[in-house]
Amino acid sequence: MSNKNFQIGLTTIQDLPKIDLHRHLEGSLRLQTLYEIALEYNLGLPVKNLDQLRPYVQVTDDPAHHEAFLRKFEVLRHFYRSPETIYRLAYEAVADAAADNIKYLELRFSPQALSRVRGFSLGDVTDWVTTAVQQASHDYDIDVGLIITLVRHDPISQAREVADVAFDRFGKGIVGLDLAGNEVKFPSTPFTPLFKEAKEVGMGITIHAGEWASAYGVREAIEELYADRIGHGIRAIENSRILRLVRERQVALEVCLTSNLQTGVVHSLAHHPLSDMLDLGIKATLNTDDPAVSNVTLTDEYEIALQTLQVSYPLLRQMVLNAAQAAFLPEEERGTLIARFEQWLPPAFSDNGHTPFP
Repeated sequence: MSNKNFQIGLTTIQDLPKIDLHRHLEGSLRLQTLYEIALEYNLGLPVKNLDQLRPYVQVTDDPAHHEAFLRKFEVLRHFYRSPETIYRLAYEAVADAAADNIKYLELRFSPQALSRVRGFSLGDVTDWVTTAVQQASHDYDIDVGLIITLVRHDPISQAREVADVAFDRFGKGIVGLDLAGNEVKFPSTPFTPLFKEAKEVGMGITIHAGEWASAYGVREAIEELYADRIGHGIRAIENSRILRLVRERQVALEVCLTSNLQTGVVHSLAHHPLSDMLDLGIKATLNTDDPAVSNVTLTDEYEIALQTLQVSYPLLRQMVLNAAQAAFLPEEERGTLIARFEQWLPPAFSDNGHTPFP
C-alpha cells in the first residue's frame, strides 16, 4: 500500500523511527505463516494458495462495518494450534514491527482468544507469548511491552481470570490492561472493578471506546474505568464537553486511520477527524490496530496522515512524542524514551539538514 520512498527532507517515511501503542497480536499474523498452519493442521479452510486464504483473514472487498471486521478474528482464533505456533506468531509479529522501524511497541493480546479452541490455560498462553516477545525484542533491538485485553462479550467470570493472569505478571513483560470487543452491544460498566484493581496495582489502562459507539463511551472509560489512554476515541469529536475532558485530563487517543475506514467509523480518510483533534490540542497518536488484517504498516498510516490529511511533519513528530509520553513505562524509562525520540526526530526538515535516525 505504501510508497515507502516518499520523501520528507532527506529521508523517507519508512526511515522514521516510530512508536505503535495500539497493535493487536491477533491482527498481526503473517499470511504466509497462517497458510502453513492451515495446511499443517488441516483446518478445513477451502484454500489452495495464499490468495484464497486472504479474504478469510484480511479485509479485501468486505463492507465497511465493524461486524465484518470482527468476523476475521472468528477465523483467526483457529490458528493457535500449539505452543510452538503461538510462539512463532508472537515472535514474527515483533519482527515485522521492527522491520517497519518501530522502536517501541505495545502489543496487546487476549489470552482467552489464544486458548479457547485448544483449551490451553490462560497462564500458559500468556507465558508463551511473553517468552516469544522477549526473545524477538532482543533479536531485533525493539522495546516491547505487552497489554492484556479483556473482551466485552466474554463472561465477567472469565474476564476476572484473565485479569488475574495480568496482575500476576505485571512488571514481568505485562505493562497494561485493555478492554476491547463490540462496544455497541456490550457495556463496559461490569468491568469497572477489574480496572479499579488494575489502577491500584499501577498498571497502565487503555479502553476501546468512541470507535463504533458514541462519544459517551469515552467519558465512561475515563471517569469509570480509569483510562490513561483511549483506543480510537475519535467520536469524542462529536461532543465538546467530552473532548474538553480528554484534553484536560491529557488522555492520549490511539488513532488508527485505516482501521477506522474499514470498520465504517469514517466514510473516507479525507474526512477523518485527526487533523481537527490535533488543532484542538488533543494528545493523539498514530497506530496500526491490526496491520495484517488491514494489510497496512505504520509507515502507511504516517503516509496517509501526511499526504491525505495534510498533517504537517511537525505535527506528525508531535504525535510520535505524544506516544512516547503516553507509553506504559516507569517514569524514568518513559523519560529516556521521550529523550531518544526528541533526538532522533528533528523539529523540522531541510534539504541540508541532518537526520539522526537510528
